[in-house]
Amino acid sequence: MGKQHDVELILKLYELRRDETMRRARNWFFTEFQPGSAKDIARLMGSSLAASAHYRMLTSYWDMAASFVINGGIDEQLFLAANTEHVGVYARLEPFLAEVRELFGESDYLLHLEQLVLRIPNAKEITANRRKLFARWAKSLPTSS
Repeated sequence: MGKQHDVELILKLYELRRDETMRRARNWFFTEFQPGSAKDIARLMGSSLAASAHYRMLTSYWDMAASFVINGGIDEQLFLAANTEHVGVYARLEPFLAEVRELFGESDYLLHLEQLVLRIPNAKEITANRRKLFARWAKSLPTSS
């Protein structure tokens, strides 16, 4: 199929990110979602809150997109050149991921996302830097009081 087909698939993934519901989920994840533990994530997932739907939508989207790359459906170099948000998603969840997998009884939970991010050179450094960036952002957000 070639690079043009891969480009079309990446653009389709981008279009999906622009969906209004997905935009709300992305905004929530990067501005409001501040888990302190794996149990926070598990409680969220088990709740009926809109935030649970946001979390599930965003994480499953990026794991799905990563699975396309991992399984050869989309060229990895093109995908990584066009996307970085998935790195931020993984960076936010990585400190809790092993325990979340244990709590859920799902050893492969978000495995495609993890595999793809960890294939990036200097992935550990990049994800640590993202977490520092998110911490700075969280400090600058207005508090609701």
